[in-house]
Amino acid sequence: MQAWFDACAEQALVEGEFLSLVIDDVMVALYRVGDAYYAIEDMCTHDGGELAGGPREGFEVECIRHGARFDLRTGACTVGPAYVPTRSLRTQIRGGRVWIERP
Repeated sequence: MQAWFDACAEQALVEGEFLSLVIDDVMVALYRVGDAYYAIEDMCTHDGGELAGGPREGFEVECIRHGARFDLRTGACTVGPAYVPTRSLRTQIRGGRVWIERP
């Protein structure tokens, strides 16, 4: 199995947009912030709710269920009620495509 997943064309997302995908049975959210791409496991560690679609401010996304916030760069929880980080996945651009490291 390849170590990287071909997620989308580099220009498929504009600043502030996200894409929800399933990679190897894991829900993943890919975000574009400026010219950079960040991928996290799309799961709030507080109660398992989805993070994609929640409000995003800078590098933080908020779970719409209870307000926990996570850093897109590291997966770290920055505001409770969650306290465990969500998984962060490396991204890279190759040949005009965004690739995500498999979970």
